[in-house]
Amino acid sequence: MLKKFISYYRNHKKVFYLDMASAFMMSAVDLLYPIATRAILNDYIPDNNMKMILYIGMGLFFIYIIRARMSFYVTYNGHIMGAYIQRDMRKDLFKKYEELDYEFYDDFQTGVLMSYITNHLRDISEMAHHVPEDLFISGIMFIGSFIYLSTINFLLTAIIFSFVIVIVVFSWWRRKKMLEAQRGVRKVHGELNSKIENSLSGIRLTKAYNNEEFEIDRFQDVNEHYADSTREAYLQMGIFHVGNEFLLLMLNLILLVVGGLFVFYEKIDYIDLFTYYMYISFLTKPINRLIAMMQQIQQGMAGFERFYQVMQIEPKIRSEEGAIFLKNPKGSISFKHVDFYYNNKELQVLRDFNLDIAPGEKIGLIGETGVGKSTISKLIPRFYDIDSGSITIDGIDIKDYDVYSLRRTIGHVQQDVFIFYGTIKDNILYGNPEASDEEVIDAAKRANIHEFIETLPQGYMTYTGEKGVKLSGGQKQRIAIARLFLKKPKIVILDEATSALDNVTERLIQSAFDDLVKEKTAIVIAHRLTTIMNADRIIVLGKDGIIEMGNHDQLVELKGVYYNLLNQ
Repeated sequence: MLKKFISYYRNHKKVFYLDMASAFMMSAVDLLYPIATRAILNDYIPDNNMKMILYIGMGLFFIYIIRARMSFYVTYNGHIMGAYIQRDMRKDLFKKYEELDYEFYDDFQTGVLMSYITNHLRDISEMAHHVPEDLFISGIMFIGSFIYLSTINFLLTAIIFSFVIVIVVFSWWRRKKMLEAQRGVRKVHGELNSKIENSLSGIRLTKAYNNEEFEIDRFQDVNEHYADSTREAYLQMGIFHVGNEFLLLMLNLILLVVGGLFVFYEKIDYIDLFTYYMYISFLTKPINRLIAMMQQIQQGMAGFERFYQVMQIEPKIRSEEGAIFLKNPKGSISFKHVDFYYNNKELQVLRDFNLDIAPGEKIGLIGETGVGKSTISKLIPRFYDIDSGSITIDGIDIKDYDVYSLRRTIGHVQQDVFIFYGTIKDNILYGNPEASDEEVIDAAKRANIHEFIETLPQGYMTYTGEKGVKLSGGQKQRIAIARLFLKKPKIVILDEATSALDNVTERLIQSAFDDLVKEKTAIVIAHRLTTIMNADRIIVLGKDGIIEMGNHDQLVELKGVYYNLLNQ
């Protein structure tokens, strides 16, 4: 995991090395002041050497100007480096989100994933900038101070620095408690984000059912949980900071008592003791940096652990090396002895399922809820992989195809059409982002949505609202079909897309769909039998697979399940 973290510095090596060099210069300058002070007090004041005092003063003045420049570089460019590392991680994480399978999103809440890519990465960015710099500065200050003070009195230096090591050990010991607390905060923070996102997405349903108080109560539960986890984190932080603060006071007390004894027994003089005090004051800064750094490390590493866990997940559905690029398929589809389970084989949906679909054939799928109709539609484009058996297109197993080329040839309209926040034009263009305005308009006309769009004040540039809230269900469906006209798929799947629509809207969508599927293989999943009466073949599914199969007239004549559904 550490190797992965360090790899993000690779693209910013120049800034990183300059940052470390600037930090080194700053530390060196800080070490010079007590040395210069001791020389002035010990030598130049007693010798009345004003010229050297002025030279040293002027030298330090110009050095401090350089230090200010170095400090600006560290403050500005160091933070920029952290922001760029955060940008790179965010890009990689978003790319990983796009690559991961349907199954991943079945198990994770949107709000949790949002917190990974925002709050967590911000903490990682701060750690990426400050921690290497603070470690480097602290190391230079410790080593430089120890070497110089040892030349004054090694025994006193050893006593002082032994206690400094005690402070470092205490900080390291308490870090585990802080890390556990920060992990808890990160976890609950994701739940809090998810709750907010879920509640705001469903705000209209909440108001329709007058459930505002219910939602407030549910939010309060997770809000209290977040407050409790934060309280624990601050408790551990308090112990950490107070403990270190106490030990720093003890460090000064030890120097006061032991240093006084050394002066009393003439082991050092007053000026040397004053030099020790100056160095201790300088040492306090890197110690405080280390203390703050421990907290930063806990927050950053807790976030990076989440980031790393997601980055380590490999999509189960991927193109194998040498995969076949599917282009212009004839459109034959075959299910052979297919078994499929959800939730790690907890729920079997398809068992020894067999079905052959001819090129250009229009198939209707009906059946009660839970028999696998929508599952079949998701298996063809490999949104999920089957557990056993095979699914082929044009006689070749879909696992042998390049997965992106496979999905490019399949158009899928679901009952719950997703509309992105943006313009109507943007949403239609999702079918082919390179399409021209003329192609967009033609697709809208063929989807029977153009006339409606023309009535809007901004036409195609009208904003749809969050998740298409300004559009009706039928308008969303027709926009989805317009997308498919731009995509030009060879296989089309309509998954219960008209079940919640009125008859007029259903006829508009049916007309658009009929135009879309000309000379294409089509699978229509429906509750309303009117949607699939004209299908070449109607498949009636039950819990044990296919119950009946034939065209409308054949199934009516059979007077079985389809006939009973038709006459309900």
